[in-house]
Amino acid sequence: MIARENIRNVAIVAHVDHGKTTLVDHMLRQAGIFRTNEALVERVMDSNDLEREKGITILAKNTAVTYKGKQINIIDTPGHADFGGEVERGLRLVDGVILLVDAAEGPLPQTRFVLSKALGMGLKTVLVINKIDRQDARAKEVLDQVYSLYIDLGADDTQLEMPVLYTIARQGQASTQLEVPGKTLEPLFTAILEHISPPPVSEEAVPQLLVANLDYDDYVGRLAVGRILSGKLTPNMPVSVVREGGRIEKGKIVKLYGFQGLKRTEIADAGPGEIVSIAGIEDISIGDTISDPERPVALPRITVEEPTMMMIFRVNDGPLAGKEGKYVTSRQLRERLYRESYRNVAIRVEDTATPDAFKVVGRGELQLAVIIETMRREGYELTASNPEPITKTVEGQVHEPMELLVCDVPEVSVGTVTERLGPRKGRMADMTPLGSGRTRLQFRIPARGLIGFRSEFLTITRGEGIMSSQFDGYEPWFGYIPKRSNGAMVSDRLGETVPYALFSIQERGALFIGPGVTVYEGMIIGEHAHPSELNVNCCREKKLTNIRAAGRDENVILTPPREMGLEKALEWIADDELVEVTPKSVRLRKKALAVGERYRAERDRKREEREEA
Repeated sequence: MIARENIRNVAIVAHVDHGKTTLVDHMLRQAGIFRTNEALVERVMDSNDLEREKGITILAKNTAVTYKGKQINIIDTPGHADFGGEVERGLRLVDGVILLVDAAEGPLPQTRFVLSKALGMGLKTVLVINKIDRQDARAKEVLDQVYSLYIDLGADDTQLEMPVLYTIARQGQASTQLEVPGKTLEPLFTAILEHISPPPVSEEAVPQLLVANLDYDDYVGRLAVGRILSGKLTPNMPVSVVREGGRIEKGKIVKLYGFQGLKRTEIADAGPGEIVSIAGIEDISIGDTISDPERPVALPRITVEEPTMMMIFRVNDGPLAGKEGKYVTSRQLRERLYRESYRNVAIRVEDTATPDAFKVVGRGELQLAVIIETMRREGYELTASNPEPITKTVEGQVHEPMELLVCDVPEVSVGTVTERLGPRKGRMADMTPLGSGRTRLQFRIPARGLIGFRSEFLTITRGEGIMSSQFDGYEPWFGYIPKRSNGAMVSDRLGETVPYALFSIQERGALFIGPGVTVYEGMIIGEHAHPSELNVNCCREKKLTNIRAAGRDENVILTPPREMGLEKALEWIADDELVEVTPKSVRLRKKALAVGERYRAERDRKREEREEA
């Protein structure tokens, strides 16, 4: 058991892409966690394949290093607003945070979100201004902005008295003075030991542990991860599990693990302040309390902010269903979704009136896209509707979720970005020149107004713009927001695409698929250049005769199709369309596949609109 005075529990929090995981990499290296002959990879904490591909942290993960006889438990948290639930869970395990801020970009919406949570819990902070080697770095201005943010969030005097470090995380350097370059991360380790307090002493004498995360091991099954608040835990110890609603069940700790570096190690006992993994308690969930078998005392359950976006996940009922996936039935889909909600407190799953459709409620479209991508890699087939906002009624009036949108753009793009956000009901709240020919714009915009805007934003800023958003309360419904001005080109039959047919179709718009692709009636093959829907025959072959033509044949040259990944597809689809996801393919399709059914549905919709008017 580690003495309470020798433990420091810290979480690294920051906006996405400010360098949290890279900093943890070098903390592990300089603390001697890796052997000299061990192969090292970058962003070692991003253990998930999806995290490595996207370059972002999705799940909060913990590690531990020993420095000068003290154990420092480090929680690496996600920086994207959609994974705020992971951050809130991570903060329940710690006594202080390392707030990381980019020396050029400064504090952004997610910085404000994580800092407000940390200050609300009374946690102390160590401020790290990272990437001071950037050409456009402005560390002193950023420091002033961070102090302004602290004051704005109501920080007290003790929280404002924090050590400030200047780092280059990818080189493993930290310094207490901007003018003096650092050599190692020693100043950071020293600041953590001196400024972050050891875990507090609990008044309760009975064992108490709040489950903040779940893990899985092939040999021992489900693992509950949490911090011991009081008492002592040992293997083979009988315990009580206080579940939701105060229900108490008996259990037993089969194995007890501590953390050292990236590895779990079996330990004989653990005391207050230690972060441990417990094996042996089946069906345990996040927020449960593990306590004394005779006198169980429950801890306050973990609560996260309300989700704001919703999607309908449905069984794949297209003509190609079941050909590529392993799990295709509604029972398998339902079990998998409920298992996800069990592990991830930021999402909710609800049954609908239709037995093969399920409503999934989450923080944002990226979070929901990550769930779909994870499921397709596991072998699931499903269809997903376009994301919709979750509304609530206040005093008889419908309110919708709002987002605080921050855009860092080149000065020449300011007018275009403002113009494009106008029809989406975006209202400018602030405009600040950043120097170096860049400007920061702040907008308040309905959450549904941002669906599909990210790809458009990158196009109009020529890839130089940076945008991020954060949930910012509810406001009365803003009315109709146009989503997509162009219609879809839809295949009218089952077959395989032919270059000859695609060559004549590509003049009508942008294609999403190339030749030799299996299509079916109702499958979307491209974007029409006009607002109307266009049914096309993309399987039509050239008629061959035994009569020789006088002129030469027309040369078939196809434009490369526009790649529609999962996130782009979810942004692009309209209300009457779905994204079909299988382990091998991402297809776009109409909800009603037959031409006649779509015609009747459109006719009924227009009739309803006329009656409402």
